Amino acid sequence: MSKPEAIPFFRDLVTQFNSEQSEVEVTLDTASNLSAGFLRGNPPDVGLLNYNMEMSRFMERGALSDLSDMPEADRIRPEVQDLVDQYATYPGRTSVLPYSIAAASVIYNVQVFEDNGIEVPTTWSELIAACETLEAAGITPIYSTFQEPWTVAQGLFDYTVGGSVDVAGFFEKMNDLGTEVGPDSPVSFEKTLKEPVEKMVELAAFSNGNAASRTYGDGNVAFANGEAAMLLQGPWALGEIAKTNEDLELGTFPLPATDDPDDLRVRVNLDLALWIPEISDAKEAAREFVSFLMQPDIMDEYNAAYLGFGTTTDAAPVTDERILGMQEYYDDGRFYQGASQRVHLSIPTQNYVQAIATGADVEATLSRLDSDWARLALRD
Repeated sequence: MSKPEAIPFFRDLVTQFNSEQSEVEVTLDTASNLSAGFLRGNPPDVGLLNYNMEMSRFMERGALSDLSDMPEADRIRPEVQDLVDQYATYPGRTSVLPYSIAAASVIYNVQVFEDNGIEVPTTWSELIAACETLEAAGITPIYSTFQEPWTVAQGLFDYTVGGSVDVAGFFEKMNDLGTEVGPDSPVSFEKTLKEPVEKMVELAAFSNGNAASRTYGDGNVAFANGEAAMLLQGPWALGEIAKTNEDLELGTFPLPATDDPDDLRVRVNLDLALWIPEISDAKEAAREFVSFLMQPDIMDEYNAAYLGFGTTTDAAPVTDERILGMQEYYDDGRFYQGASQRVHLSIPTQNYVQAIATGADVEATLSRLDSDWARLALRD
């Protein structure tokens, strides 16, 4: 378990578990190299980590054991479990149990919206109108931090694409096409994502003038000091903002990328997920600890503390006002995994997106992304 801010929480849980029984002793490891552990044949007996494309390679190769017979697996919401399967599956196995979901959308300054008579936008036209109203009032609509590519990809890119396109369906088709992705393929980055990325560029124009030189940390401080009305960041930014201004009233809403409110979705990622390696020689002990971690009160306590959304059918709803605006969309399964997270890391997607946001040609850059995709498929 290597999520830095959550280490104290799970250290306390390990201490509690070890003190309540004497059959199993758990050691918390926060520093090991995961790939090296699997390569040496000595991975941790339980993993509780972010689940992404890099982690999914262990799943698809059968390196993670089947947990489908555990009662805890039956508690996972099917549409949440599907987020795991969008990356990879292994025949006949449920190898990863989602533990916590991070939902991300537009963070906004409630007072600034109220002072300028702006309602939370539910359509693209309303969003642009809100930005124009703010600009006319001398307020920076969006604080952007283009110096760090991941912030552009996670926010502007993922939000506009996810609000316009069926991300899971798009990548399923892209994976099927593989080496055939290109100018004449039924779907491609250039063909399918051109319109939402052009909207991304339009929205980026409402950013602070120094966005190209601003970092993630700069953005949090500036937003906390009231220098913009909106910030396109995930819940991880809220704690950082509070360090500068804990009294700032904030809310969240899914970025509308079309003029149909039914298209509203929130971006999610599997912030933490549990798994047990196939080669573990302590599977029963590991399962006992997984069952302990997945007790409803423990999961609810974690999510409340770290602004996560529950993954189970019996999870408590969120109560923090800052993320409450995403609850109804999450409850209805109206969410997507960010498009930037669905491309192999060997392709510099974040850098391409950063280039577009700072002036690069949309079609040419997306075409290059298509070529990279086809080359990677050929190599694989």
